[in-house]
Amino acid sequence: MSTEPEIIFEKRGRAGIVTLNRPKALNALNANMVALMHPQLAAWADDASVELVIVKAAGEKAFCAGGDIRQLHDWGKAGDPAMRAFYHDEYRLNAFIKRYPKPYVALVDGIVMGGGVGLSVHGSHRVAGERLMFAMPETGIGFFPDVGGTFFLPRMPGKVGTWLGLTAARLGQADALWTGFATHAAPSASFEAILNALCEKGDPDTTLAAFSAAPAAEAAVPCLQPVIDRCFSGETVEEILSRLDAEAGDPAEWAGKQASIILTKSPTSLKIALRQMKEGAQAGFEDCMRIEYRIVSRVAQGVDFYEGVRAVIIDKDNAPKWTPAALPDVTEADIDAYFAPLEDELDLTGLDRG
Repeated sequence: MSTEPEIIFEKRGRAGIVTLNRPKALNALNANMVALMHPQLAAWADDASVELVIVKAAGEKAFCAGGDIRQLHDWGKAGDPAMRAFYHDEYRLNAFIKRYPKPYVALVDGIVMGGGVGLSVHGSHRVAGERLMFAMPETGIGFFPDVGGTFFLPRMPGKVGTWLGLTAARLGQADALWTGFATHAAPSASFEAILNALCEKGDPDTTLAAFSAAPAAEAAVPCLQPVIDRCFSGETVEEILSRLDAEAGDPAEWAGKQASIILTKSPTSLKIALRQMKEGAQAGFEDCMRIEYRIVSRVAQGVDFYEGVRAVIIDKDNAPKWTPAALPDVTEADIDAYFAPLEDELDLTGLDRG
């Protein structure tokens, strides 16, 4: 019995095309897909007949809903080195996409979270369809905003990236364009025509400009930016919560909701994420990826990730018992340990060899 490949590669016209092909799993990224995609991108980088790469997804629900979290949970829980190996290889792939020598066009519609963001945001061109739903939901499962979140979140307008990283707030098409996650917006019904035009003509700047259209709805986040900047510029998570609680007038209801959301997240994850925003704002991209590999190496040895996945994905009781359970019990020294250098740091040499 034949099974569908989880990731499909084809050359068509001027383009190399990657199709994420696990639609029933919302195209969740697994170790096999990473292991196949990196060397294929490397081969196309050296292939003069390939002028650009296009990444798209099967199905209408999701571009990629993130990593295969259940598998990673099971590996980590068992002490299997495959968990850390996955993140090593995924982060190397993210770094290769960031420095890819040819145009890299991601056609993004539906759900894009976590690992799916890592396959898109680092490319040169990101086209958002009207069904796009972007989120970095990691703090809710005892993890942290990775796949380069340390780099791209602090570079969004004001403190919007900090808000997204702490609360897992969702962005639609217009806000994805406004924050810089997307470079272009286009109706999802035009994606096939965009694909065909890119394969025929190449030249993504001109081709995408011809298909770009105003987002289907107005951006909501620009109106929120003043209160986001006021509150999420707090030096600590506790100060951010205090500022949210102190909001009065029209923003008070929104601010109160954000505070309530934050209090459901892993205290350790929240403090890691806020530190990421501070360090990442000053660091280069590849240093940010090394920071994330340090963090994930420690998260794999902790408890909150496994408890978060149990509560949200396995038992689905949505009642995680975090350790420590309260923000004041997570010290600066605790967070320092997540960011400390490793004996075996993330190796970002030889990316062009796959």
